[in-house]
Amino acid sequence: MGRLDNKVAIITGAAGGMGATEAKLFAQEGARVMATDMQEHKLKEWVEIAAKEGLQIIYALHNVASRDDWQRVIDETVKHYGGIDILVNNAGIYPAGGTMENTSQETWDKVLAVNLTGPFIGTQLCLHYLKRSGKGSVVNIDSIAGNVGGNGPAYTASKGGLRMLTKDNAVEFAKYNVRVNSIHPGGVLTPMTEAMMETEEAKKTMETMCPMGRIGQPMEIAYGALYLASDEASYVTGAELVIDGGLIAR
Repeated sequence: MGRLDNKVAIITGAAGGMGATEAKLFAQEGARVMATDMQEHKLKEWVEIAAKEGLQIIYALHNVASRDDWQRVIDETVKHYGGIDILVNNAGIYPAGGTMENTSQETWDKVLAVNLTGPFIGTQLCLHYLKRSGKGSVVNIDSIAGNVGGNGPAYTASKGGLRMLTKDNAVEFAKYNVRVNSIHPGGVLTPMTEAMMETEEAKKTMETMCPMGRIGQPMEIAYGALYLASDEASYVTGAELVIDGGLIAR
């Protein structure tokens, strides 16, 4: 306990799955958390329970592709907690079954807006407070799709772009002692991936693709985010933490 004592964190895409798990874990480790998502009902439900359990978590409706929404969330966070030390860009969308031939311009624009433009805007607007922190940390939840192809043009491009945005920010922000790192999950059991495993055959395929023979759990990603957000990772920036059960080690 206490690995994030006195730190303030914004975590996007926190209505469920990895984002909600990260937010709860961070709060359990002493952080004061602003959890955001477009799914306000789901977000409100678990945050109110967590708050009753003594965790310091508030929530906000948030479209990460909107600069105005980002500014509102940042202003609410600073008003409530006094600053920002950690930003976890977790929100993301995945258009199942995309190919170069069938991906529409609308789908391309939407995926890039959420998965890449969202972290760009959020990091840009949070930077003032991260610099003031003196020990700021940005954790971008990327994907192994940022390292290898085969996940459709829009998703792969968005995650590849986020991977390199992470590195560029890490170099630029190092002089401010603001660290920027990315996490690259493989298959993780979340509401988004559950939709991809509607049949037992699909689930088995995902499991057998991984050398460890199973699907990852959200907490396994959250612990990686916790490490990168904490002062334990004070000399880690521009790094890619792959958490995929060995999937891309083949």
